Amino acid sequence: MVGRKGFLRKLGFTLLILLILAFCLFPFIQMLSTSLKYQWDWGNPSLIPTQINTGAYAELLGIGQSLSNVPESIINLLEESPELTREQRQEILSRYQDTGDVFPFLKFFRNSLVLSSVAALISLILAVFGAYSFARTRYRGRAVIQRGVLFVYMFGGILLLIPLYKMAVGIGLAGSRTGTFFALLIIYMVQTLPVSLYMLGNFFRSVPFSIEEAALIDGCTRFSTIFRIIIPLSISALVTVYIYSFMIAWNEYLFASVFLKTYRDIYTLPLGLNSLFVSKNAIWDRIMAASMLTAIPVIALFMTIQKRLVGGLSAGGVKG
Repeated sequence: MVGRKGFLRKLGFTLLILLILAFCLFPFIQMLSTSLKYQWDWGNPSLIPTQINTGAYAELLGIGQSLSNVPESIINLLEESPELTREQRQEILSRYQDTGDVFPFLKFFRNSLVLSSVAALISLILAVFGAYSFARTRYRGRAVIQRGVLFVYMFGGILLLIPLYKMAVGIGLAGSRTGTFFALLIIYMVQTLPVSLYMLGNFFRSVPFSIEEAALIDGCTRFSTIFRIIIPLSISALVTVYIYSFMIAWNEYLFASVFLKTYRDIYTLPLGLNSLFVSKNAIWDRIMAASMLTAIPVIALFMTIQKRLVGGLSAGGVKG
Protein backbone atom coordinates (compact mmCIF):
# COMPACT_ATOMS: atom_id res chain seq x y z
CA MET A 1 0.00 0.00 0.00
CA VAL A 2 2.84 2.33 0.92
CA GLY A 3 4.64 1.44 -2.31
CA ARG A 4 1.52 2.21 -4.34
CA LYS A 5 1.13 5.63 -2.70
CA GLY A 6 4.78 6.35 -3.40
CA PHE A 7 4.34 5.37 -7.04
CA LEU A 8 1.23 7.53 -7.43
CA ARG A 9 3.00 10.45 -5.80
CA LYS A 10 5.94 10.14 -8.17
CA LEU A 11 3.61 9.75 -11.15
CA GLY A 12 1.65 12.86 -10.17
CA PHE A 13 4.84 14.84 -9.66
CA THR A 14 6.16 13.72 -13.07
CA LEU A 15 2.91 14.66 -14.80
CA LEU A 16 2.97 18.07 -13.10
CA ILE A 17 6.53 18.71 -14.31
CA LEU A 18 5.60 17.64 -17.84
CA LEU A 19 2.57 19.93 -17.76
CA ILE A 20 4.69 22.91 -16.68
CA LEU A 21 7.26 22.14 -19.37
CA ALA A 22 4.57 21.87 -22.03
CA PHE A 23 3.07 25.19 -20.90
CA CYS A 24 6.48 26.92 -21.06
CA LEU A 25 7.65 25.35 -24.32
CA PHE A 26 4.41 25.56 -26.33
CA PRO A 27 4.90 29.19 -27.47
CA PHE A 28 8.37 28.34 -28.80
CA ILE A 29 7.08 25.20 -30.52
CA GLN A 30 4.27 27.20 -32.12
CA MET A 31 6.76 29.86 -33.17
CA LEU A 32 9.05 27.28 -34.76
CA SER A 33 6.15 25.55 -36.48
CA THR A 34 4.85 28.77 -38.04
CA SER A 35 8.33 29.80 -39.17
CA LEU A 36 8.68 26.53 -41.13
CA LYS A 37 5.27 26.69 -42.85
CA TYR A 38 4.41 28.03 -46.26
CA GLN A 39 1.75 30.73 -46.53
CA TRP A 40 -0.86 28.29 -47.78
CA ASP A 41 -0.22 26.13 -44.68
CA TRP A 42 -0.67 28.84 -42.01
CA GLY A 43 -4.29 27.82 -41.43
CA ASN A 44 -3.20 24.28 -40.56
CA PRO A 45 -3.74 23.83 -36.78
CA SER A 46 -1.18 21.04 -36.64
CA LEU A 47 2.22 21.90 -35.19
CA ILE A 48 3.87 19.75 -37.88
CA PRO A 49 4.17 21.64 -41.19
CA THR A 50 2.74 19.90 -44.25
CA GLN A 51 5.91 20.87 -46.11
CA ILE A 52 9.06 22.32 -44.56
CA ASN A 53 9.85 25.88 -45.65
CA THR A 54 13.26 27.28 -44.73
CA GLY A 55 12.98 30.27 -47.04
CA ALA A 56 12.37 32.72 -44.20
CA TYR A 57 15.54 31.66 -42.39
CA ALA A 58 17.55 31.80 -45.61
CA GLU A 59 16.26 35.29 -46.34
CA LEU A 60 17.02 36.61 -42.84
CA LEU A 61 20.50 35.11 -42.79
CA GLY A 62 21.25 36.18 -46.36
CA ILE A 63 21.75 32.63 -47.63
CA GLY A 64 21.28 32.16 -51.37
CA GLN A 65 19.71 35.58 -51.83
CA SER A 66 22.47 37.51 -53.59
CA LEU A 67 21.73 36.35 -57.14
CA SER A 68 17.96 36.01 -56.93
CA ASN A 69 17.14 39.09 -59.02
CA VAL A 70 20.20 39.27 -61.25
CA PRO A 71 19.59 38.62 -64.99
CA GLU A 72 21.28 35.56 -66.43
CA SER A 73 23.19 37.69 -68.93
CA ILE A 74 24.80 39.65 -66.08
CA ILE A 75 25.73 36.44 -64.28
CA ASN A 76 27.38 35.10 -67.45
CA LEU A 77 29.20 38.40 -67.89
CA LEU A 78 30.59 38.23 -64.36
CA GLU A 79 31.73 34.64 -64.87
CA GLU A 80 33.52 35.54 -68.10
CA SER A 81 35.26 38.61 -66.61
CA PRO A 82 37.85 37.39 -64.09
CA GLU A 83 39.63 40.73 -64.22
CA LEU A 84 36.84 42.41 -62.22
CA THR A 85 37.65 43.00 -58.57
CA ARG A 86 35.40 41.85 -55.74
CA GLU A 87 34.25 45.43 -55.06
CA GLN A 88 33.32 45.92 -58.72
CA ARG A 89 31.33 42.67 -58.74
CA GLN A 90 29.45 43.68 -55.60
CA GLU A 91 28.66 47.09 -57.07
CA ILE A 92 27.22 45.49 -60.22
CA LEU A 93 25.15 42.97 -58.24
CA SER A 94 23.79 45.64 -55.89
CA ARG A 95 22.05 47.36 -58.82
CA TYR A 96 19.84 44.31 -59.36
CA GLN A 97 19.00 43.51 -55.77
CA ASP A 98 15.57 44.56 -54.58
CA THR A 99 16.02 45.57 -50.94
CA GLY A 100 12.60 47.14 -50.50
CA ASP A 101 11.23 44.24 -48.49
CA VAL A 102 14.45 42.83 -47.03
CA PHE A 103 14.63 42.81 -43.25
CA PRO A 104 18.28 43.55 -42.22
CA PHE A 105 18.28 40.89 -39.52
CA LEU A 106 22.04 40.39 -39.40
CA LYS A 107 22.66 44.12 -38.93
CA PHE A 108 20.15 44.35 -36.07
CA PHE A 109 21.55 41.12 -34.61
CA ARG A 110 25.06 42.57 -34.63
CA ASN A 111 23.87 45.80 -33.00
CA SER A 112 22.11 43.93 -30.20
CA LEU A 113 25.02 41.54 -29.69
CA VAL A 114 27.60 44.32 -29.39
CA LEU A 115 25.44 46.49 -27.15
CA SER A 116 24.36 43.65 -24.85
CA SER A 117 27.79 42.04 -24.56
CA VAL A 118 29.64 45.27 -23.82
CA ALA A 119 27.02 46.56 -21.38
CA ALA A 120 26.95 43.25 -19.49
CA LEU A 121 30.76 43.09 -19.36
CA ILE A 122 31.17 46.65 -18.02
CA SER A 123 28.40 46.09 -15.48
CA LEU A 124 30.06 42.87 -14.31
CA ILE A 125 33.51 44.48 -13.94
CA LEU A 126 32.15 47.38 -11.90
CA ALA A 127 29.97 45.06 -9.84
CA VAL A 128 32.94 42.88 -8.84
CA PHE A 129 34.80 45.75 -7.21
CA GLY A 130 31.69 47.39 -5.77
CA ALA A 131 30.33 44.15 -4.33
CA TYR A 132 33.71 43.32 -2.80
CA SER A 133 33.78 46.67 -1.03
CA PHE A 134 30.31 46.01 0.37
CA ALA A 135 31.17 42.49 1.49
CA ARG A 136 34.70 42.84 2.86
CA THR A 137 35.65 46.44 3.66
CA ARG A 138 34.40 48.79 6.37
CA TYR A 139 33.99 52.51 5.81
CA ARG A 140 31.62 55.29 6.83
CA GLY A 141 28.35 55.31 4.89
CA ARG A 142 28.80 51.79 3.50
CA ALA A 143 25.34 50.62 4.60
CA VAL A 144 23.68 53.73 3.14
CA ILE A 145 25.44 53.31 -0.20
CA GLN A 146 24.69 49.58 -0.25
CA ARG A 147 20.97 50.17 0.18
CA GLY A 148 20.99 53.24 -2.03
CA VAL A 149 22.14 51.37 -5.14
CA LEU A 150 18.82 49.51 -5.17
CA PHE A 151 16.89 52.79 -4.95
CA VAL A 152 16.77 53.03 -8.75
CA TYR A 153 14.41 50.03 -8.87
CA MET A 154 11.75 52.02 -7.03
CA PHE A 155 11.10 53.93 -10.25
CA GLY A 156 9.78 52.45 -13.48
CA GLY A 157 11.62 52.88 -16.72
CA ILE A 158 8.92 55.14 -18.13
CA LEU A 159 9.55 57.67 -15.34
CA LEU A 160 13.27 57.79 -16.07
CA LEU A 161 12.96 57.81 -19.84
CA ILE A 162 12.35 61.52 -20.44
CA PRO A 163 14.91 62.81 -17.89
CA LEU A 164 17.59 60.48 -19.25
CA TYR A 165 16.85 61.49 -22.83
CA LYS A 166 17.00 65.20 -21.91
CA MET A 167 20.34 64.59 -20.19
CA ALA A 168 21.67 62.82 -23.30
CA VAL A 169 20.51 65.71 -25.49
CA GLY A 170 21.94 68.27 -23.06
CA ILE A 171 25.44 66.80 -23.11
CA GLY A 172 25.36 66.22 -26.86
CA LEU A 173 25.23 62.42 -26.92
CA ALA A 174 21.88 62.17 -28.70
CA GLY A 175 23.08 64.20 -31.67
CA SER A 176 25.00 61.41 -33.38
CA ARG A 177 24.81 57.66 -33.94
CA THR A 178 27.91 56.95 -31.88
CA GLY A 179 26.79 59.20 -29.04
CA THR A 180 23.31 57.69 -28.97
CA PHE A 181 24.73 54.18 -28.96
CA PHE A 182 27.05 55.14 -26.10
CA ALA A 183 24.20 56.72 -24.13
CA LEU A 184 22.13 53.56 -24.49
CA LEU A 185 25.13 51.52 -23.36
CA ILE A 186 25.39 53.59 -20.18
CA ILE A 187 21.67 53.21 -19.50
CA TYR A 188 21.81 49.42 -19.84
CA MET A 189 24.84 49.32 -17.56
CA VAL A 190 23.11 51.44 -14.90
CA GLN A 191 19.97 49.32 -15.19
CA THR A 192 21.78 46.10 -14.35
CA LEU A 193 24.50 47.36 -11.99
CA PRO A 194 22.41 47.62 -8.76
CA VAL A 195 21.12 44.06 -8.84
CA SER A 196 24.57 42.84 -9.95
CA LEU A 197 26.07 44.50 -6.87
CA TYR A 198 23.42 42.93 -4.66
CA MET A 199 23.84 39.42 -6.09
CA LEU A 200 27.64 39.43 -6.06
CA GLY A 201 27.81 41.04 -2.63
CA ASN A 202 25.76 38.23 -1.11
CA PHE A 203 27.88 35.62 -2.88
CA PHE A 204 31.20 37.18 -1.83
CA ARG A 205 30.10 37.00 1.81
CA SER A 206 29.76 33.23 1.44
CA VAL A 207 33.42 32.89 0.44
CA PRO A 208 35.39 31.89 3.59
CA PHE A 209 37.35 34.90 4.83
CA SER A 210 40.11 32.60 6.06
CA ILE A 211 41.22 32.09 2.44
CA GLU A 212 41.63 35.84 1.98
CA GLU A 213 43.44 36.12 5.30
CA ALA A 214 45.95 33.52 4.17
CA ALA A 215 46.50 35.41 0.93
CA LEU A 216 46.94 38.73 2.75
CA ILE A 217 49.47 37.14 5.13
CA ASP A 218 51.42 35.88 2.10
CA GLY A 219 51.70 39.48 0.87
CA CYS A 220 48.74 39.83 -1.50
CA THR A 221 47.07 43.20 -1.80
CA ARG A 222 43.32 43.74 -1.91
CA PHE A 223 43.35 43.86 -5.71
CA SER A 224 45.46 40.72 -6.08
CA THR A 225 43.17 38.98 -3.57
CA ILE A 226 40.18 39.80 -5.77
CA PHE A 227 41.84 38.41 -8.90
CA ARG A 228 43.49 35.37 -7.30
CA ILE A 229 40.92 34.34 -4.70
CA ILE A 230 37.50 35.94 -5.08
CA ILE A 231 37.04 35.73 -8.85
CA PRO A 232 38.17 32.07 -9.26
CA LEU A 233 35.87 30.99 -6.40
CA SER A 234 32.93 33.02 -7.76
CA ILE A 235 32.85 31.92 -11.39
CA SER A 236 29.29 30.61 -11.08
CA ALA A 237 28.03 33.89 -9.62
CA LEU A 238 29.92 35.96 -12.20
CA VAL A 239 28.47 33.94 -15.05
CA THR A 240 24.98 34.23 -13.59
CA VAL A 241 25.27 38.01 -13.27
CA TYR A 242 26.63 38.31 -16.81
CA ILE A 243 23.76 36.28 -18.25
CA TYR A 244 21.24 38.36 -16.33
CA SER A 245 22.76 41.63 -17.54
CA PHE A 246 23.00 40.32 -21.10
CA MET A 247 19.34 39.27 -21.14
CA ILE A 248 18.19 42.65 -19.82
CA ALA A 249 20.04 44.50 -22.57
CA TRP A 250 19.17 41.94 -25.26
CA ASN A 251 15.40 42.17 -24.67
CA GLU A 252 15.15 45.89 -23.77
CA TYR A 253 12.76 47.87 -25.95
CA LEU A 254 11.56 51.03 -24.14
CA PHE A 255 14.78 53.05 -24.07
CA ALA A 256 15.91 51.79 -27.47
CA SER A 257 12.62 52.88 -29.06
CA VAL A 258 13.26 56.49 -28.02
CA PHE A 259 17.04 56.83 -28.29
CA LEU A 260 17.40 54.97 -31.60
CA LYS A 261 14.21 56.16 -33.27
CA THR A 262 15.98 58.35 -35.82
CA TYR A 263 18.88 55.95 -36.44
CA ARG A 264 17.48 52.89 -38.16
CA ASP A 265 20.91 51.52 -39.06
CA ILE A 266 21.72 50.94 -35.37
CA TYR A 267 18.35 49.44 -34.40
CA THR A 268 18.48 46.59 -31.92
CA LEU A 269 16.58 43.35 -32.55
CA PRO A 270 13.49 44.15 -30.41
CA LEU A 271 13.16 47.47 -32.23
CA GLY A 272 13.74 45.84 -35.60
CA LEU A 273 11.16 43.10 -34.94
CA ASN A 274 8.57 45.71 -34.03
CA SER A 275 9.27 47.66 -37.22
CA LEU A 276 8.93 44.44 -39.22
CA PHE A 277 5.64 43.56 -37.53
CA VAL A 278 3.99 46.89 -38.35
CA SER A 279 5.40 47.17 -41.88
CA LYS A 280 3.76 46.17 -45.16
CA ASN A 281 6.16 43.21 -45.28
CA ALA A 282 4.82 41.60 -42.10
CA ILE A 283 4.82 37.97 -43.20
CA TRP A 284 4.21 35.47 -40.43
CA ASP A 285 6.92 32.99 -41.35
CA ARG A 286 9.48 35.79 -41.51
CA ILE A 287 8.34 37.27 -38.19
CA MET A 288 8.41 33.89 -36.44
CA ALA A 289 11.78 32.98 -37.94
CA ALA A 290 13.24 36.31 -36.77
CA SER A 291 11.79 35.71 -33.30
CA MET A 292 13.33 32.24 -33.13
CA LEU A 293 16.73 33.55 -34.22
CA THR A 294 16.45 36.29 -31.59
CA ALA A 295 15.85 33.75 -28.81
CA ILE A 296 18.67 31.41 -29.85
CA PRO A 297 21.66 33.42 -28.44
CA VAL A 298 20.26 33.54 -24.91
CA ILE A 299 19.26 29.86 -24.99
CA ALA A 300 22.63 28.81 -26.43
CA LEU A 301 24.50 30.93 -23.90
CA PHE A 302 22.64 29.38 -20.99
CA MET A 303 22.93 25.80 -22.27
CA THR A 304 26.66 26.18 -22.95
CA ILE A 305 27.54 27.31 -19.43
CA GLN A 306 24.94 25.33 -17.50
CA LYS A 307 27.54 22.87 -16.19
CA ARG A 308 29.74 25.72 -15.04
CA LEU A 309 26.80 27.28 -13.22
CA VAL A 310 26.17 24.09 -11.26
CA GLY A 311 29.76 23.02 -10.84
CA GLY A 312 30.97 26.43 -9.73
CA LEU A 313 28.77 26.31 -6.65
CA SER A 314 30.85 23.51 -5.14
CA ALA A 315 34.22 24.35 -6.67
CA GLY A 316 36.90 25.69 -4.35
CA GLY A 317 36.55 26.34 -0.65
CA VAL A 318 38.46 25.43 2.48
CA LYS A 319 39.86 21.92 2.68
CA GLY A 320 40.51 20.38 6.04
